[in-house]
Formats: sequence, structure tokens, C-alpha cells
Amino acid sequence: MQAYIIVLLVCVAAVAGAPGVRNVAGSRIVGGQETTIEEYPEAVALIYVNSAGAFTMMCGGSILNQRSILSAGHCFALFSGFDVPSNWRVRAGSTYWNSGGLVLQVSSIIVHPTFDQLAYLDNDVAILRLTSMLQYGNTIQPARIAGPAYALTGGEEVWACGWGTTNTSGPERLHDVQIWVVDQEICRSRYTGFSVITENMLCAGWLDVGGRDQCWGDSGGPLYHVGTVVGITSFGLSCGHETYPGVNTRVSAVSEWIQVNA
Repeated sequence: MQAYIIVLLVCVAAVAGAPGVRNVAGSRIVGGQETTIEEYPEAVALIYVNSAGAFTMMCGGSILNQRSILSAGHCFALFSGFDVPSNWRVRAGSTYWNSGGLVLQVSSIIVHPTFDQLAYLDNDVAILRLTSMLQYGNTIQPARIAGPAYALTGGEEVWACGWGTTNTSGPERLHDVQIWVVDQEICRSRYTGFSVITENMLCAGWLDVGGRDQCWGDSGGPLYHVGTVVGITSFGLSCGHETYPGVNTRVSAVSEWIQVNA
């Protein structure tokens, strides 16, 4: 099983209270529709710069504050050079990953200390620190992050956005898709024999129907519940599969770590 990654490409962060494997080329929204950055001003594209100077869309992320970006740990752990901050750029404030908005360099990458991509991608979370400050406006805003008491149950509506694959090819424009939280025990049983689903993970998709999902290139991007980031796109088997929902890092499980390191 591989992480969705890799196109791969999805002040203290605001914390919300509780409300009442994919190919190594990234993950992208499947079964969704085009949207704009004005609808998701917290979303950013993470772009890898190779030794030849070519830019490649690799992962998504969410703005925590003017100097920090939330993403997935596996985005920076799978290949040589991916853990080097100077090899990355962050594009914020644009509907398109390859034009517009602001492009900032990365000064440091902080991966959760217990993340292990060789096991089952538990605590798949990272924070990027920027070399300069983001300027807030209608297309650049900090995300609202789920706090430790934020509870979700199976069947609740959630939304994902990203620049990843839309069917099993990739767009330049931001897309979003409505999916649903999958009960933890059901998700765990579906992945038996493929991966361990821990309490630090949050499953979402269109179970037993399929056709909607996060996919290649969406890794690290946000999963929203009522405007709050509750998940970070992590991994799955295929894209939009009716049996295997997408798996996200559960933000409430790592929110204290995020606050300390943002």
C-alpha cells in the first residue's frame, strides 16, 4: 500500500471546539467539481523543485498562520530530497497550482516524531515554516483547526479540496468534493489485511457506492467539517473505490502537537 502522494499534490492556529494507498505520484479529487480559492482561502499547493529547476505539483496543505503550513508527513519522507526545505515552494491565494497568488520558500519541515511511513502512516502530519510571512486577504486566510474534543460520527458530511487527480488524470484548477465520514470500525474491517486503521485516523468516502474521493496529488490537503479542518489527506487503496474509503490523519488527535509547532 502506498500513500496518496505525491502529487503528492490539501501565530497559533485557531482551534475549534467539539460540534454538537495510492500511487507515489500524489492524490487528487475524484468525482468533484471545479471551485475557487475564494471558497477555500486556507488551501495551498505544495510544489517540489527538482535538480533541473522544474516545478511539480506534489501535495496540498492548509494555512495555520502567516508563517506555518499544515500538511502530511509522508509528503516529505518518501524520496531522497523531499525532506530538504529549499526544494519546496508554497503557492497560496490562487485557484491554480501553477500560476497566480503568492509563491513562498520553505525554511524548515517539522514531521511528527512518531510518524512512520514504513508501518501504517500513523500520525501522518507535518508543518512547514515559511521564509517570509503570508499577507491575509480574501484569498489567503488561516484555517480553523479541530481541537482535541472535536467528535465526528459515521455518516456526517465532509468536504475535501485539492489539485489532485480528478478521475485518474490531474487538473491545474482547484476542485472540491462532498463525501461522508465512515464509521471507524467499518473502515478498520475494510482495511483488514492491507493496513492498520488507528484512532489517529479518520476515514471518509462514499462507502459501497464509490466514485468520490481524495486522490493522487491531494495528499496533505484539508478535509472539512462545517468549515473546520478535521482531516489531512493521507492514504487509500485506489481512488473513489466503493469498498475502501480514503484515510485521513484525524486532526483532533494531533491538534495539541499542531499548536505547539505552528
